Amino acid sequence: MSAEPKKLLQGATGDWEVVIGLEIHAQVSSQSKLFSGASAEYGAGPNENVSLVDAAMPGMLPVINKYCVEQAVRTGLGLNAKINLWSRFDRKNYFYPDLPQGYQISQYKDPIVGEGEIEVELDNGETVTIGVERLHLEQDAGKSIHDLAPKESYVDLNRSGVALMEIVSKPDMRSAEEGAAYFSKIRTIVRYLGTCDGNMDEGSMRADVNVSVCRAGNYDKFRETGDFKYLGTRTETKNVNSIRYVRQVIDYEARRQIEVIEGGGEIDQETRLFDVKSGTTRTMRSKEDAHDYRYFPDPDLLPLEIDQAWVEEIRASLPELPDAKKRRFVSDYGLSPYDAAVLAADKPSAAYFEEVAHGRDGKMASNWVTGELFGALNKENIDIIDSPISADHLGKLIDLISDKTISGKLAKDVFALMFSGEEKSDPAEIVEKRGLKQVTDTGAIEAVIDEIMAANPKQVEQVKEKPKTMGWFVGQVMQKTGGKANPQAVNELLRKKLGVE
Repeated sequence: MSAEPKKLLQGATGDWEVVIGLEIHAQVSSQSKLFSGASAEYGAGPNENVSLVDAAMPGMLPVINKYCVEQAVRTGLGLNAKINLWSRFDRKNYFYPDLPQGYQISQYKDPIVGEGEIEVELDNGETVTIGVERLHLEQDAGKSIHDLAPKESYVDLNRSGVALMEIVSKPDMRSAEEGAAYFSKIRTIVRYLGTCDGNMDEGSMRADVNVSVCRAGNYDKFRETGDFKYLGTRTETKNVNSIRYVRQVIDYEARRQIEVIEGGGEIDQETRLFDVKSGTTRTMRSKEDAHDYRYFPDPDLLPLEIDQAWVEEIRASLPELPDAKKRRFVSDYGLSPYDAAVLAADKPSAAYFEEVAHGRDGKMASNWVTGELFGALNKENIDIIDSPISADHLGKLIDLISDKTISGKLAKDVFALMFSGEEKSDPAEIVEKRGLKQVTDTGAIEAVIDEIMAANPKQVEQVKEKPKTMGWFVGQVMQKTGGKANPQAVNELLRKKLGVE
């Protein structure tokens, strides 16, 4: 990634740069927890999915879940990252009411996945590379509930011990747009891999957003020296569970920090929370350093050693990932990089498009999927896997346009009938039943044109002086034929009869 600033923020005393790093917590898609056989299913009643290990009963020992390790390796490979064949678990010590052990089993200096990188595409088409510092496995804490009684708090340990992958970026992001795009890309990758469902509203994916500001030019010095003093003091905003909120946090924190510094104050290294309603952040607690957690190797767990052959087996089973799919959509279907990126960003959408495009014009298929279908789905807040129109039926609708059975305009009417559920049959049956077949008989179209020309001699004369007014005749013909006349035939006959070049 270039060291050139992507965006300068103007302050009262000069220009500033914003520097962002994300720590993404992605819940592993597994049936059981990281160190116990208890269910990791979401939505169970309070404390229903809690084993003796999760509750930290005396004498209980953790046992590593091999499937969770496999999912971490799988994710690391998807991030183009180094897989460490030797890693270990550590105890991160801190007190919290919903942390039964009084410590969290995590990985500190020796994570299972090392450095990697991913490419993200911005709205303007620019591609930037964001470095991944590490991915480590850790267990989640439980959940404290404070709104069920006026003077009491409740603890639900269902989440205690659930496997998390913490994906830590390098401080490579330079704007809110880059931060949001990176979070979105990580979500896309883990969903393609099947290692995390990415359901942010259920808490299975969330980000801690680290933001600092520095004077323009200092980021270049950091890149040259590796000295973090050039980046300024950072804050960490915890548990941001929306791509839009990541963008808002970065924008707000950057402006807040600039105002504090320019006002003569200092930025405290602290943990903050995001208030969704006000769009602001507020202090939660002072930020701990690593030594505050008193990390030490977990004595109940041996170091984790994995074979390179097993890693290669996992690599061989990886699906086609979004970047490769995007490139293939461009080369095989002739799509623009933008349209290919839109379709490849979501695995079900990509699969739907490929079924529609099979044996058909790729660009036409893309236009109908990203235009009519996505527009209708977004309006009704429906996911593509629940689309009222199957990929097979949308493909058959496109066939009716290609063979000139119906026009593009009539196809949109048929699409609306199919989407609303008013007509559930094959699009060809709808066209037949409703008499929507396109009129391609040039003799019939010519008779309509002659009738309109005879009734409107002034417009005929006007077209000779202003050829662009021929559009009025096109509209009249389409109206007379109920929109069924073949548009190409209409235009060709009108040009011939009206003498328009």
